[in-house]
Amino acid sequence: MAEVVIIGAGVMGASVAAHLAALGVRDVLIVDRGAELGAGSTARATGGFRAQFATEVNVRMSMLSREELHVRPHGYLFLARTEETMQVLRDAQRVQHACGLHEARMIDAKEVKELNPAIDDPLIIGGAFCPTDGFIAPMEILRGYARGLRIEFDVEVRGLRTDGDRVLALETSRGEIGGDVFVNAAGAWAAAFGDVPVEPLERHVLPTVPTNALPDAMPMTIWADDGFHLRVRDGRVLLLAPSFDPEAPARERVPVLRDVAVDRAAAWSGFYEMSPDHHAIVGRSVPFANLFLANGSSGHGVMHSPAIGRVVAEMIAGKPTSIDVRALRPSRFIEGEALGGASLL
Repeated sequence: MAEVVIIGAGVMGASVAAHLAALGVRDVLIVDRGAELGAGSTARATGGFRAQFATEVNVRMSMLSREELHVRPHGYLFLARTEETMQVLRDAQRVQHACGLHEARMIDAKEVKELNPAIDDPLIIGGAFCPTDGFIAPMEILRGYARGLRIEFDVEVRGLRTDGDRVLALETSRGEIGGDVFVNAAGAWAAAFGDVPVEPLERHVLPTVPTNALPDAMPMTIWADDGFHLRVRDGRVLLLAPSFDPEAPARERVPVLRDVAVDRAAAWSGFYEMSPDHHAIVGRSVPFANLFLANGSSGHGVMHSPAIGRVVAEMIAGKPTSIDVRALRPSRFIEGEALGGASLL
């Protein structure tokens, strides 16, 4: 029994609990089916951080999160091969500038080459760059939030016991756990608790063998047309793509990698928690008045965990939220107000 019970001890659940404690709400219990911290998606994140998004709410969540995070500002470099993609980047940048992210800028093909000399792709016509974007350490963030929290591991949540519009208890492998308020921070598995429209999407990371072919300070580099991207971490180049093997495009577009072997034995996978409009689902749930959702970040969970954790804690504590997240309310889908338009991954 606790005043607030949180499902999920990943970075999102830990952030909610830590922000509740900062607001004076300390009777908080987190339960997790894993055996230890980092058993879920957090440890599998590649550690990117950006404020270059196409919607105001995502830009503002990044800027709020940045206040709490140690970001290594090596930048995010979005590349465009077509005028259509350049226009998507321009439109997104207008949103970013309106939110105060004035350092984000459009660049031409010449500056692309200056920012990342390793690229050799004659189809690139330009792109977008923000020097304050960069890299974070997901497990360091999780451990920081989790310090001093009450967490019970090896607890499988099997369902909710409800009465009308209220959740009375979690049904778990250790029996019922009651509470006054509940938070669903179950990541890719959120749909099991409170009819949350989230689906898991598997993502794969293919590292090279250890190499100094590319510098550690290279910006995250993303081909916006097809989603292929790469970064350097821990002495390896991480290759990523949404739905295709990234090895061939890496060798084609970054010639210095042609003689660098990939290490498929070291590859790993993780899950994005995808919402229908690829934006987070944040706030009081539709069916249950005392169940709050911190779900559906769609690949941006670690970077947005400070902001989401803060605003959910503020909602629970009855405080005004630090930023307006009405656009992310769980009811938007049944109200026909899902967020639309082009997105940047």
